[in-house]
Amino acid sequence: MHTDTHIEIDKDVCIGAGQCALAAPGVFTQDDDGFSTLLPGREDGGGDPMVREAARACPVGAITVSEG
Repeated sequence: MHTDTHIEIDKDVCIGAGQCALAAPGVFTQDDDGFSTLLPGREDGGGDPMVREAARACPVGAITVSEG
């Protein structure tokens, strides 16, 4: 079963803690300034089961994961 997952990172909220990249390194990384960004082609999470955990791990709630 495939679900349409969409991940958004609020760049105005992100503080660059890096918890998302630690939790789901196949989806998240940090840009040159240290802020969270999605790896190319991973806007849908790539089926990684740790995407929701990465969103929960964000200390400022900058990551939104939605279905559909």
